[in-house]
Amino acid sequence: MVGGREPCPCGSGRRYKACHGKAAATQHRVVRPFAGMASEPDWVAMHDLIPAATAPLTPKSADRSVTLCTLLPMAWPALVRDNGDVLLAAQTQTSSGDVARDMADALDRALRAEPGNPVPPRPLPPDAPYLSDLVDADQPLEVLVHQRFDFWIDDLDSADESTRAGLERANEVAMPTARLAAVSGAYWMQLGDRRQVRWVLPEDEARLIDALARLQVDGGLELAPGTRYLGSFRASGLLVPVWDLPEGTEVDEVEDDAASFRSRLDDALADQTPLTGAQRRARESLRARQLTVH
Repeated sequence: MVGGREPCPCGSGRRYKACHGKAAATQHRVVRPFAGMASEPDWVAMHDLIPAATAPLTPKSADRSVTLCTLLPMAWPALVRDNGDVLLAAQTQTSSGDVARDMADALDRALRAEPGNPVPPRPLPPDAPYLSDLVDADQPLEVLVHQRFDFWIDDLDSADESTRAGLERANEVAMPTARLAAVSGAYWMQLGDRRQVRWVLPEDEARLIDALARLQVDGGLELAPGTRYLGSFRASGLLVPVWDLPEGTEVDEVEDDAASFRSRLDDALADQTPLTGAQRRARESLRARQLTVH
């Protein structure tokens, strides 16, 4: 992470805010950076939602193992293991308005880096590649959620005391998380004593809000009996509804309910009749409970 008053990573000797930081601050932000990638909701979840997870990627032109992960030590954009395997972070400080292209630049450098080295952040160059240039964009993500960050270290037994201590500090703040198997893009999360489902939905936001309004008026907005719809937020251009779950609810207890809700939502999305007055009022109420996560 580079502060505005710190030296620019490009090596110019100028402060970041007066060099590449100036361009980054005014650069157009790509609202849906992972549009066009298979499993876009899971890409968004890896970037905006879940603390510890990995997913294999298929590089187009390099005979290397590449793994997408949520976060790396020191917020490194990428890391090359001693054996040449590459870890690419989805959650990192970016220098431009295009998160996915910043990730592509990190991956491009990692594929050309010497083994055993992290890839540091840098300003995005004009000729940086796109993710779809480097990895198979049609490959669905097979997300594996972890409860710890042990995937950072290839050989935990040989790690020194300092590395172990840093890893343990990270593990202490990792929230228990699980990916629902019955539907796509939905995650069970435990935040202290609260348990929630956060569901990244790929449909157009306007259509989704209309559909949710229909469900609310019909009494079908709860995920299951005893759950409470809290609202939604936008993450990387997609809408993420959130439900509070009854105390002690585990992920396997909401699988069938999530599948049932997906069916109700699909029916509401297919309904093209004009909204009633009650549904329009519900829509405005739902819109008022939205936040945006950049």
